[in-house]
Amino acid sequence: MAKRDYYEVLGVGRDATQAEIKKAFRRLAMKHHPDRRPGDEAAEQTFKEAKEAYEVLNDAQKRPAYDRFGHAGVGSGPGGGAGFGPGSPFGNIFDEVFGDIFGGARRSARVFRGADLRYELTFTLEQAVAGDEVSIDIPTWVGCETCGGDGAVAGTVLVTCSTCGGSGQVRIQQGFFALQQNCPSCRGRGKVITDPCDDCHGHGRIRETRRLKVNVPPGVDTGDRIRLAGQGEAGRNGGPPGDLYVEIGVKPHAIFERAGVDLSCEIPIGLATVALGDNVDAPTLDGSVTLKVPAGTQSGKVFRLRGKGITPARGGLPGDLYCRVVVETPINLTQEQQELLRELESSLSEGGEKHSPRRRSWLDRAREFFGKF
Repeated sequence: MAKRDYYEVLGVGRDATQAEIKKAFRRLAMKHHPDRRPGDEAAEQTFKEAKEAYEVLNDAQKRPAYDRFGHAGVGSGPGGGAGFGPGSPFGNIFDEVFGDIFGGARRSARVFRGADLRYELTFTLEQAVAGDEVSIDIPTWVGCETCGGDGAVAGTVLVTCSTCGGSGQVRIQQGFFALQQNCPSCRGRGKVITDPCDDCHGHGRIRETRRLKVNVPPGVDTGDRIRLAGQGEAGRNGGPPGDLYVEIGVKPHAIFERAGVDLSCEIPIGLATVALGDNVDAPTLDGSVTLKVPAGTQSGKVFRLRGKGITPARGGLPGDLYCRVVVETPINLTQEQQELLRELESSLSEGGEKHSPRRRSWLDRAREFFGKF
């Protein structure tokens, strides 16, 4: 198969400048690189063809020869020749074209950001509503103060790694493909420690338990997170530290149930209270308040106390408190009390719907339902 014109391959004119040729190759390489399109033989061939064209047209001696004699003038064989590993004719193409993307990793040692940490902090409802300041102990990696984080004894000189040449990266050639990974000799540092620090043993970090103060704002709820920037693990090779995320959990309360900014509770009251009406004490987070229960209140009635809920952590109006009254059935009655209740029940039954409208209505519906069968 006849080889295509190199200018056609890159999609540029014969008067294209070096910058235009470089830009064209970069565009094609980013699109058809085998790492981006694994298993695509057509893309791989396009990439090899573009690489060969760039190697010729970017060369100040090869380009004039190609312009005059074509492919014969540069002696290029089918398939684009050598690969692009270290020591190959194409070894510097990617440093030149993609230097602003990959070159930095080759020129200097890689640094690694420290890991983020997570800490679970459990509060009572009262603490969550009011806010609190607590101290927590975090086991983590911190920078070694003895060596300043470089892992070497103070005053000693770090030696450039002979394996990676100080880049902290090595390239492994596998046929046409090239893989880049941290240097196994220096672990990505780019430098070799000849006299390691006695405290951190050359790692630049030591394991330590730190005590931190956490200011928890009022109104937090289960699932809320507080971020402490820079309080995670120390980075490696001088990298920045990670963050610490404090996750809030609120314990179940003996009286209140929480739903966002609202609270709810049950208030057990006696039969006489709901029948005759009375004032009862209702619990709130600020203490008890008086709740007026009208005569004839039915069990399960919910009373709303505005503004007695929780003020949200991010600002806004406080929620409400919903009090559900529940009639408590008397137990352990004496003989006399039983007789009195029977007399009351008999007296109430004589009044019919006047005293028990819901019961009479329910009985009518039940008779209607069972009468269908």
